[in-house]
Amino acid sequence: MTSRSGAPDPALDPRADFDYQGGPRSHPDLAETLDTRVDGEVRFDQYTRQAYATDASLYQIEPVGVVRPKHTEDVATVVSVCRDRGIAVLPRGAGTSLAGQTTNEAVVLDFKAHMDGIQSVDPESSTVRAQPGITLAALDDAVASHDLQYAPDPAWGDKSVLGGAIGNNSTGAHSLRYEKADAYLESAEVVLASGAVVDVGWMDLTDLRAAADPEGDLEARLYAELVRIIDEHGDTITEVYPDLHRNVSGYNLDLLIEEAETYNRVNVARIFAGSEGTLGIITEATVALEPVPEATAVALLTYDDLGAALGDLEAVLAHDPAALEVMDEQFLDLAGTVDRFEDLIAEFPDGTGATLLVEFDADSEAGVSESVEELIADRVAVDTTGRANGALEAHTSERQAAFWDLRKAGLPILLSETGTVRPWPFIEDTAIPVSNLGAFVADVQVILDSHDTSATFYAHAGPGVLHIRPFLDLQTQSGVDAMADIADAITDLVVTYDGAVSGEHGDGRARTQWNRKRYGEDVWELFRSLKRRVDPDWILNPGPVGGAEDGPPDMTESLRFGPGYELDLPVDPELNWDNENGMRGMVELCHGCGGCTGFTETTGGVMCPTFRATGEEIQSTRARANLLRTAMDGTLPADPLDEEFIEEVLSLCVSCQGCRRDCPSGVDMAKLKAELTHAYHQREGASLRSKLFANVDRLAGLASTVSPISKTLASLPGADWLLERTLGIASERTLPTFEGPPLQDWFAARGGCRVPASEAEHRVILFPDTYTNYSRQHVGKAAVRVLEAAGVHVRMAERSDSGRPAYSKSFIDLARQAAEQNVAALEPRVREGWTVLTTEPSDAVMFQHDYLDLLDGPAVSRLAEHTYGVMEFLDRFDLVESLSVRADGETVTYHGHCHQKAEGTAHHAARALDRAGFDVEELDSGCCGMAGTFGYEAEHYSMSRAIGQDVFELIQERDGDVLVAPGGSCRTQFEDSPVAEGQPPHPIELLADSLVE
Repeated sequence: MTSRSGAPDPALDPRADFDYQGGPRSHPDLAETLDTRVDGEVRFDQYTRQAYATDASLYQIEPVGVVRPKHTEDVATVVSVCRDRGIAVLPRGAGTSLAGQTTNEAVVLDFKAHMDGIQSVDPESSTVRAQPGITLAALDDAVASHDLQYAPDPAWGDKSVLGGAIGNNSTGAHSLRYEKADAYLESAEVVLASGAVVDVGWMDLTDLRAAADPEGDLEARLYAELVRIIDEHGDTITEVYPDLHRNVSGYNLDLLIEEAETYNRVNVARIFAGSEGTLGIITEATVALEPVPEATAVALLTYDDLGAALGDLEAVLAHDPAALEVMDEQFLDLAGTVDRFEDLIAEFPDGTGATLLVEFDADSEAGVSESVEELIADRVAVDTTGRANGALEAHTSERQAAFWDLRKAGLPILLSETGTVRPWPFIEDTAIPVSNLGAFVADVQVILDSHDTSATFYAHAGPGVLHIRPFLDLQTQSGVDAMADIADAITDLVVTYDGAVSGEHGDGRARTQWNRKRYGEDVWELFRSLKRRVDPDWILNPGPVGGAEDGPPDMTESLRFGPGYELDLPVDPELNWDNENGMRGMVELCHGCGGCTGFTETTGGVMCPTFRATGEEIQSTRARANLLRTAMDGTLPADPLDEEFIEEVLSLCVSCQGCRRDCPSGVDMAKLKAELTHAYHQREGASLRSKLFANVDRLAGLASTVSPISKTLASLPGADWLLERTLGIASERTLPTFEGPPLQDWFAARGGCRVPASEAEHRVILFPDTYTNYSRQHVGKAAVRVLEAAGVHVRMAERSDSGRPAYSKSFIDLARQAAEQNVAALEPRVREGWTVLTTEPSDAVMFQHDYLDLLDGPAVSRLAEHTYGVMEFLDRFDLVESLSVRADGETVTYHGHCHQKAEGTAHHAARALDRAGFDVEELDSGCCGMAGTFGYEAEHYSMSRAIGQDVFELIQERDGDVLVAPGGSCRTQFEDSPVAEGQPPHPIELLADSLVE
C-alpha cells in the first residue's frame, strides 16, 4: 500500500498507532469473502461505515460496508458477490451529492481512492478516457496542455469526480455555452447488476434491435428495453419531458428519443448519465472535450430588487452570454459581512437589491470587451428601456475572480449556521423556463410566506435554475411537515410552469418521489420497468430516480437531523464558543460538502493535510466531524473519549486550523480536538511525553542553563534510540540544541534597543517564543536588527511562553494560565501605545485568535487586536520602504504558516519581501506536516512525512534562490527533508542579511 504521494502508507510504519478503522465489523462473512477476492481495501468497521453514512444532503444511512476498488475486476466481483447475497451496491465518487443519492444501506464503492487515473488523451478527436474517481480539476489539468477542457463545470469540480458528474448528469455555471455531462459521454465501460462488464457507446438502431433480447442476459435486456421505449413511448416522452436545457430528473429518455429520431442511432452510454448508479456502474468513460476560450470578461449588472433582475433575463440572454448568475438581496447582505468584499460592494449603487453576473467569452480581448460594452449600453437604465440601475466591469483575471468569488461567497455563510433553523437543500435546483422565472419566484415567495419562513435565491438564472434553500428547523415535526408541504407545493408550480424538479443536483432521496407527479404515471412506470429489466434484484443503489422495489423513498425519512434528534456533549466546554449553540453547534455544523477532500495540486489551501496525504475518508475533516457528532448523538456506539476514538479520529488531526478558514461551513476541528483531548487527559491522564512538550518552555530554560551538558548528552551514540524507546520521540528527527545565552539575556547585555523611544514612531514589545529565546536566537536578533533599521523602538518581553505548547497538546488549563499571565503583563503596555510582536507565526495567532477562546474581557481583546507577527507588522505599517535593502534580484520561495493562513495574515511576509525588492513566489501550500510537536512523535512520524511530501514537491518544482519559512516547525521539517541543506531562514533573517549598513 502507498500514500497518494507514492510513499509507503503511513499506517504501515510499525510505530503507527492507527489503521483508519475502528469498532466491530458488520457482515463479517461478506467482508471476509471480499477480503479474499478483491485487491482493494475492504472496510466494514464501524467507524468507516459512519464516515460514509452521509453526503452533502439532509440524509444519513449507515452503509453495509465500504470497498475501495483498484480496478474494474474488483467492481465486478463486489457486484457479483453482493447480488448472490441480495445486498445492495452503491457507487460513490466524492460523496458531495445534495439530494442523498450517495447514502444507502449498501456496500459503498469509493472510486476516488484508487480508480482516479487517465487512460488516454486524444487531442485530435478532442476526447479523453478516464476512470470515474478522477476529479474534474485533475481531468482538466491532464488536457490543459492541448488547450482543451471538460466543459461541465460544477462549482465543486476540484473535489467532485467524473463518475459523479456523469451519474448526476452535471453541468455548471457555463451551461448556457455548454451541454450537460450526457452530451460529452462518448462511450463507457459499465458493470451491470449481474457483474458482467460491457462496453457501450453509439449504436445504429438496426444493430440495437439485433442485439436486443428481452429473455437474454442483462446487456441484451437493456437493449430490448431501449428498443421498446423508442418504438412504443417516443411521443409520450416528447410530450411530457420539459423543453429545458437543464433537466436532470428521471432517466435520460428524452435524449434517447431525440437521438433515435434525429440520427437513427443512439448512444447507449448516455442512458447511464443521470441514472445515479441505479442502472449500472461506470468504471471507465470516454468523454469529449471543448476548446478553452481565448478571452473572457464579466459585467455585474445591479438592480433595485430581484423582480427587476429576473424581469431583465430574456433581454440579457439576447446578448449570448456564456454564463448568467443572479444574487438576491439576502445573498448580497450575507456576502457583505465578508471583509474582502467590502470595497467591491461599495461600488454598487445605493439601494442595490439584486445583481446579475454576466460572463462573455470570445476569440479575443476586443471581442469580449465589445460584448460587455454593448450589454451595458443596452441594459443600464438611461431612459425607460433599461432595467439595471448600474454596472461594474471586470476585464482582468483578478477582477473577474473577485466577481465570481462574490457569487460563491454567500453559500459558505449560509452553511455556517449553527442553530437548529438552517437553510436546507430539498427544492434548491428547480429549473423553470426563463420567461416564467419571475412569476415562479413570486409564487414560491407566497408559499414560503405561508409557512412563515424565507429563503435565498441565487445561482444559474440564465438557464432558469435557482438555488432556493428555505430556513427550517428539521429537528421538530412541524419543521419536517413544512419541508414536505413546501416541496409538494413548489413541485406543483414546477408542473404548472413546465419546469424540471431538478435542474442540477439530481433526484436522490429528496426528489425521486416527485417524478410520478412531474412525468405522469405512464413515464413513471417506464422508469421502473427500465430499472427492473437491467437490475431485476434491485441491488444497484435502490431508491433514487425510479425508486426501490417497494416504491420511491420518502423525502422525510432517514434525516440526519429529524424529530427526536438529541445530542449530549460528553464534556463541559472549557473554551469560549461564541457561535449559536456553542460547542454542540460546532459538532453538528459539517454539511458533508467535502471541501476538505480536495488535493494540493488542484484545490490549494491548507485543508485537510491528513486526507491529502492518505486519501482516506476517515482522515478528512468531514469524517472527523460526523464521527464526533454520531458518537455524541448515540448513532455510533462509541465513547468519544476512549483511546481508540482519540487515536483513530482525533489524534491525527494536526490542528493546522485550515478548516476554520477553508471549510465552507467553518468547522473548527482543531478547537474541537482541544476540547475532547483535554477531557481525555482529565479522565485518563496524559503521557509523560505530552506533559514534557506542554512544558517545553520550562525545559528549554533548564537545558539552556546547562547547555554544554545537554548538548553533550544529545550527541551521545544511541541518544536518539533511547529517546524513542523511553519517550516516543522519533529517532529520525533533528532535535533543537540550546547554545549561547537566551535572546532575552542577549538583548539586556547589548543595552536594550538602539533606537530611542523618543525618536520612534512605533514602540513594540518583541515576544520571543521558546525556541527563538533558547535555541534559535539568530531569528530574534534578526528581528531586532530589522526593526531598529526601520526606526522602531524595541523592548523585549520578560516571558517566552505564549501557552502555544500547552494548547497544542490540549492542556487547556496550562494554556489559560500562560494567557492570563501574558495579558496581565502586556495589555497595560498596549494601553500605553505599545504593540506586541512575535517572530513565530503560531504565537502571533495564539495572541490574535486562540486567547479569545481561552479568556474573556476587553483586556484580552485589546491585546489580540494589537499583536502582530513581525513580518505582518512591517507590511501593515508600511515600514519596509524605510529599510535600505540590497535584494540583488534574489528569487525567494515562500512557504507560509498554516495558522497565519487560517487567520488570513500569511501573505504579509511575502508582500514585505516583495516590497523590499525580492522576487517572491508564495506557495499555495498546505501544512508542512511537522505541526509543532506532531512530527516528533514516533507513532506520527510517517504521517508527518507523508503530509510534508506535498509541500516538498511544490518546493522542488520551483527554482528560487532561497527557501524561506517563518514557522519554526516548518523549518525543522525542511531541515530533515531533501528540500533544504540545513534549516531554511526565517523571512526576517533574509531582510536582516540584506540590510545595507
